[in-house]
Amino acid sequence: MNNPNNSNPGMQKRMLIMTVIVFASFFAYEYFVLGPQNAKKLEEQKIMQAQQQQVAPKNATPNVANSAPAVGNTPQVSSMAVPSNNSLAPKSIATTIKTAKNIIEIDTLGRVAQVTLIEEQYTDEDGKQIKLFDVAQLRPLEVRFSNRSINDEAFKVQVTASAANIDATKQSQKLVLTQKLSETVLTKTLTIYPDGHYDVDIETTNSKNFFVTAGFRPNVLVDMYADHGVLVKLNDGTTELTSDEDLDKTQTYNNLTFASAFDRYYATVLYSFTKPLTVSLMPDNDSNPQIFVHGNDYIHLSGYMGPKEFESLSALNPELESVIEYGFFTFIAKPMFTFLNFLHGYIGNWGWTIVVLTLIIKLALYPLSYKGMVSMQKLKDLSPKVKEIQAKYKNDKQKASMHMMELYKKHGANPMGGCLPIVLQIPVFFAIYRVLLNSIELKGAEWIFWINDLALMDPYFVLPVLMGATMYLQQKITPNTMQDEMQKKIFQFLPVIFTFFFLWFPAGLTLYWFINNVFTVSQQYYINRLFDKRREEKNVLAK
Repeated sequence: MNNPNNSNPGMQKRMLIMTVIVFASFFAYEYFVLGPQNAKKLEEQKIMQAQQQQVAPKNATPNVANSAPAVGNTPQVSSMAVPSNNSLAPKSIATTIKTAKNIIEIDTLGRVAQVTLIEEQYTDEDGKQIKLFDVAQLRPLEVRFSNRSINDEAFKVQVTASAANIDATKQSQKLVLTQKLSETVLTKTLTIYPDGHYDVDIETTNSKNFFVTAGFRPNVLVDMYADHGVLVKLNDGTTELTSDEDLDKTQTYNNLTFASAFDRYYATVLYSFTKPLTVSLMPDNDSNPQIFVHGNDYIHLSGYMGPKEFESLSALNPELESVIEYGFFTFIAKPMFTFLNFLHGYIGNWGWTIVVLTLIIKLALYPLSYKGMVSMQKLKDLSPKVKEIQAKYKNDKQKASMHMMELYKKHGANPMGGCLPIVLQIPVFFAIYRVLLNSIELKGAEWIFWINDLALMDPYFVLPVLMGATMYLQQKITPNTMQDEMQKKIFQFLPVIFTFFFLWFPAGLTLYWFINNVFTVSQQYYINRLFDKRREEKNVLAK
């Protein structure tokens, strides 16, 4: 005997409500919980940066309070942050390197002090060129020694640079940084390329073991809508993510191909595809992961510091495409972005590319959507008969369920058919959400008229309002078999709620949802007309 609670309109209503709750909870969490946290963090960052800029450095040698010596076989990560008086000043920079894409500043301890992106689209809200790093954080290419006394000395002795200014805008250039310590000589030989990436050979004399870091992640856009922390990739192709504030003890990996510290759009990466890396992730005071590559007394590495652009990373090595992380639905999102990028190669505009991608997705899912819409129409037609059965067997739910199943079977209706297509499309939505949220290619990308940056929200809220209007229209023309008035009222408010959520979404994502709604409304209108015509034909035959 069938369970009276299964395969009936009540189950359908519960499935639809579950779907709505999934979406509503997701958006509510994003903007009511994570949104304020993000705003608070951004405000704290601005205050910290303002304070750092107001304090002049006391001397040319960076303060070493953060550079606790290393012991044993792993580096001792500092428990102290660099004081604000260690802000970058011209006299603390040993070498300035200019490439076609960035300006790299090397400080007097041989570390990357700052990277400034010089391409036109990489500007902040004040119109200034984006700088990747905070001055008070662990710096890329910092070296720490296993020997405590050598390590202490290394943070007091300045390096000798082979050049103060290097122009690598058109061809690769070399820079040699030499640090003469009492027990060893540390030499870093960098080859810098026009695209901004570099190779580095680091070696010590007298077989002194050391560790080199990729530095703390870029701190340009650290919000709660996307992951940020450290991503490592093993030789077997698998990746492992350690988010900020989630590392409570040192974690060591063997046989890595790369280690990347990243925020939403930018990353600093150390990689090697010729010899596997051994990397220790060590927590700072806030349990944020910090990368330390085991160098022994010599290591050859390559590095990248900049935007997580798919084509730029892929040009260095296809394996670096994994630096772009899409979360749980990466298996769907990654090929989706690859296809999006492919379309853009032909279309040339990211806005219209999103429109075309939406159309293709709708066509691919059309058979599923069609079945769901047809099922809803059949359920609507059968609704009067279902009410009769429920009234007739109101005291015997098992019989009511049995007769309803027979009714559905006779007319080829599936009570789950209306909501299952929605549930099955949820992974596609979240995948495209992650793609459009994490794609820096949309930054600075114009669409039409008022949309000057698809990575930012619509400044005039036109797209969110259109999205809400089409959602309302879709709701009005979609058959509704709900009997409960409270449920109906909740669903009537959904377009308003979703419009509110989408006000602050990136314009590219809102554009996708709006176009998706337009095509869904078109499909529903077609199905409605088709069934109306069939009903008219049946009425004519009945007469």
